[in-house]
Amino acid sequence: MVAKSANSKKRLTKREYESLSSLRYALRRFLKFSEEAAQAVGLTPNQHQALLAIKGYPGREHVTNGELAERLHIKHHSAVGLINRLEAQGLIVRNQSESDRREVYVTLTKRGAELLERLAAAHKEELRRVASQLSTILEDLEGER
Repeated sequence: MVAKSANSKKRLTKREYESLSSLRYALRRFLKFSEEAAQAVGLTPNQHQALLAIKGYPGREHVTNGELAERLHIKHHSAVGLINRLEAQGLIVRNQSESDRREVYVTLTKRGAELLERLAAAHKEELRRVASQLSTILEDLEGER
């Protein structure tokens, strides 16, 4: 769905198209970096994203199957399969909730946390490398209002 803004009647300039294209290119390059970094340590990009979603969940370091599915924008049964594969690799564990025995929480193992730490450090370094480029692109887009 394409959102309409207050300036939707105003036509975009060539410079705005160039900035949007540059932003898309920079984001895609970062995603390519991320995919290759995950594969270099034996993970699929979805597995890496799942580990990050678990560790980075707001307010706690575990998620339910449904929360993971929501964070990754995948169906519940796909999240269950992903969790099964991560558990088989020894990267996550499932624990039943003490308050609701029907609820299962997924948490990183020590091995999963260490692997994620390596990936996160590499991603932070890559973001530092491209930060000024992204900042310039965003400033260009802001200046074109």
